[in-house]
Amino acid sequence: MPRLGTTLAKLLKQRRAAGFAGMPMQSAAPNLLNDLADFGSNPGALRARVHVPAGLHPGAPLVVVLHGCTQTADGYAYGSGWTDLADQHGFALLFPEQQRANNLNLCFNWFTSTDNRREGGEVLSIRQMIGTMIDRHGCDAQRVFITGLSAGGAMASIMLATSPELFRGGAIIAGLPYGTAISMGDALARMRGEGHPENIALADLVRQASDHQGPWPTIAVWHGTADTVVDPSNAERIIAQWQGVHGVGSSVPERSLIDGGRRRIWRNVAGKVVIEAWQIDAMGHGTPLRTGGAGEVGVSGPYMLDVGVSSTRHIAASWGLAPMPAAAAPVRPGSRAAPPTTASIIENALRAAGIRP
Repeated sequence: MPRLGTTLAKLLKQRRAAGFAGMPMQSAAPNLLNDLADFGSNPGALRARVHVPAGLHPGAPLVVVLHGCTQTADGYAYGSGWTDLADQHGFALLFPEQQRANNLNLCFNWFTSTDNRREGGEVLSIRQMIGTMIDRHGCDAQRVFITGLSAGGAMASIMLATSPELFRGGAIIAGLPYGTAISMGDALARMRGEGHPENIALADLVRQASDHQGPWPTIAVWHGTADTVVDPSNAERIIAQWQGVHGVGSSVPERSLIDGGRRRIWRNVAGKVVIEAWQIDAMGHGTPLRTGGAGEVGVSGPYMLDVGVSSTRHIAASWGLAPMPAAAAPVRPGSRAAPPTTASIIENALRAAGIRP
């Protein structure tokens, strides 16, 4: 059987020749968000969608949420449950949204040099959105956080590395480390877990992305062990990247089992948690959710996976935006991913990279 990379390259060529014809639209989700207009020059040509709870107090936190491929801002807002938490606990939400003119599969372009540098493309567009939200809605510039799934997780990595002064914390779900891909070929290899630099070089990539000298944002990493789109080894590369930045590479993590998720935390010399890693056994590619119970948030669907642990609630709690969720009941049988086939690996990798619907 030919190497996976060769197969993907052939499929990509065929897909380009077909002009991406017949690409399906994402299924409709409730319109939970409003447009943010006139936020700057917008060199990345992104759309800005926002949720500002009624009666939001001046100085409220701001959370930036980045959707995955084939998703929309409204769809991710509906599935993840972030708008429910914002209404309950009084913080603003910014959802940058990709446009089909930029990427036909609605992926953020995390693998292009135009869009992954501090003062250009999609990064600058998101920076402009954040500045406008702070100015227009009185959000607290010292309490800005960012999270994202898949390509949105990779773009969250980019934002945290290139603009660390903007963020107190970030959460990367099924994403990739910063600075390791500048082409489609790079992207596909990194998604397979291939070709990453050494750990010390990964940390240097972040240090060299801006002139920031610290303090650095805290980092949370979420990934499923059965992810066939973005290899789970990418989670370890993200952790290693930020271990170097935070100076905790030689520290032994504290370990715990919470709602079935395996959690590790690293503390700095002051005892503050600076890196948090969640491994969800047997979970495929997507955002971990816990739905259906009293007080739960989010709705399961494609890439929104009910696995008995709510990443949305735990991330918000780690940032001090909401209470820690209560312990979960055991995960329902069949709620996690089945073992992957070779065909599904190819199909999922193409889809996540933005080259297949």
